[in-house]
Amino acid sequence: MNSVMTLSIVAILYLCAVGYLGFRGYKATQTTADYLVAGRKAHPVVMALSYGATFISTSAIVGFGGAAAVFGMGVLWLTVLNIFVGIFIAFVVFGKRTRRMGVHLQAHTFPELLGRRFNSRFIQASCGLIILIFMPLYASAVLIGIARYIESTFTVDFAVAVTVSSIVVAAYVIAGGLKGVMYTDALQGGIMFVGMIVLIFYTYAQLGGVVDAHKKLDAVPELAASQWEAVFPEVRAAAPEDVADDALLGWFAGIAEELKKTATMDDAQKAAFFESLASAKAVGAILKAHPELANQLVVAKLSKGGFQGWTRMPKKGSPMLYTLITSIIMGVGLGVLAQPQLAVRFMTVKSDQELHRAVLVGSVFILSMTGVAFTAGALSNAWFVMPEHGGKVAVASVPGGNIDSIIPAFINGALPKWFGLLFMLTLLSAAMSTLSSQFHTMGTAIGRDFFEKGLLGTKGGGGTVLITRLGIVLGLIATVVLCFVLPEGIIAAATAIFFGLCAAAFLPAYMGALFWKGMTKAGAIASVCAGFFFGFFWIMFIQMPKATLPALLSNYLLGKPTLLPEPIFGIHWNWVEALFVALPLSAVVAVVVSLMTKREPDEHLALCFGGIGRKAEK
Repeated sequence: MNSVMTLSIVAILYLCAVGYLGFRGYKATQTTADYLVAGRKAHPVVMALSYGATFISTSAIVGFGGAAAVFGMGVLWLTVLNIFVGIFIAFVVFGKRTRRMGVHLQAHTFPELLGRRFNSRFIQASCGLIILIFMPLYASAVLIGIARYIESTFTVDFAVAVTVSSIVVAAYVIAGGLKGVMYTDALQGGIMFVGMIVLIFYTYAQLGGVVDAHKKLDAVPELAASQWEAVFPEVRAAAPEDVADDALLGWFAGIAEELKKTATMDDAQKAAFFESLASAKAVGAILKAHPELANQLVVAKLSKGGFQGWTRMPKKGSPMLYTLITSIIMGVGLGVLAQPQLAVRFMTVKSDQELHRAVLVGSVFILSMTGVAFTAGALSNAWFVMPEHGGKVAVASVPGGNIDSIIPAFINGALPKWFGLLFMLTLLSAAMSTLSSQFHTMGTAIGRDFFEKGLLGTKGGGGTVLITRLGIVLGLIATVVLCFVLPEGIIAAATAIFFGLCAAAFLPAYMGALFWKGMTKAGAIASVCAGFFFGFFWIMFIQMPKATLPALLSNYLLGKPTLLPEPIFGIHWNWVEALFVALPLSAVVAVVVSLMTKREPDEHLALCFGGIGRKAEK
């Protein structure tokens, strides 16, 4: 039986299982609470797997795994933060209070929890609107991840992969609600766990074991330098005499960068290009004869940003270090606390003990997901650089240097063919588990938070499930459209942007709602607005998520990649994640405005905080 037949059988069985679980969710959904919070009776293992599978998507495996191939092992600090903050702090500190307050206030969504805690329809509706507008950005990053893998593995058109994947997920979310989502998440989480364990085993096996693998990765920059030295005389002969020896690499890299433009030129344009740049043909010939020179070009380019090797952190104060710490590590590591699709999971279990039981399962799951993906991503450089595998580092081995293609290319090349095909189920599970929760959250944001209980609703409400299902369809359409608009290599950046924006807009109000009785309605509204608008301004006009990706509106409206190109007080602000500036501002605004305004009535606070902080289970 060939590998394609094997995959087809397994894929059919997988889709049948997903369909069955979605149908079970549909049959078990009788009330609004069933559809929105799974009836508040989820098993702790199911909840933990659903939380982990929702948290860890193809953006983590494909996007951040590809980022690890550029930034190196330093990305593993995100795994540490994910376990400590995303699991332990989230479950034990935030989770218990969220669950209890959600029960007391009969809240079914994250925005509804904030809205009822502060007696504000505006807060619920505005939080729902932020989710509805910006979550498609994150969802598109997840969808791009699985579509790129399907595209590279089966040579299926990207548009087809995007469309089919999104429709399959939306189908069982629309039917089964959160029960259907959590049932399928548990299955998909199990598949993801097995797939990642096999991936790390094969990765180390391909590189001679754990110790040898890391030694080989550490030696890649030295190998690149020796390859450059070997060809140095040939490059020297091709370069103009006025180019000094110590500037030769920069000259060669500049010509090589210009040569990339010829890929989209016709014959006449190429002829004019080579006529205007006399040295281009010689450089092109050298690169063709010595493709391994791409390694030194990559190292040299990364070194300008502070790169010191794949087993070392970037230089202190460098743009690369700012990006790694503030965006990749802290942006996602802290932003997880304010993720609406994750916070609602705490409201699905029946007791605090269930949350405690879920901590171990969630921690092991996150370690096996992100720890494996980031390690494999960094180690892929040691595999790609072998002569028999092309002789070039990871980012130079994929078309256009698209980091989103590194993990798919590594899996398809380094692992057995049968596993490369079957690993698609791991990524498909990662994508579907996260997308299902995202579509469900977008649907509830418009159905429950904006229309029924928000600004456009009435006290009685009504039609939540129907409007939520329509919201899921709208979210699906927006997500698919973004997949064709966003630039290449955007997965990790888009994920970090959404996590950071949620933290800036929601986290101070969320913490105040759970832990501070003095937090007022006015303080919460001011905090959400300040965090969102300043975070949005920073992302659109200041922050450059990657060297090739300028701040969006600044570049479009003003023709500048950023409004702060130069360091201020020694800090490269254009490389700092919005979270680091918008979150403190949002927190200060929350405290100051709350201290200046009247707090909520004591009777309402007694309802919100009833039993919270006590050891006895309520």
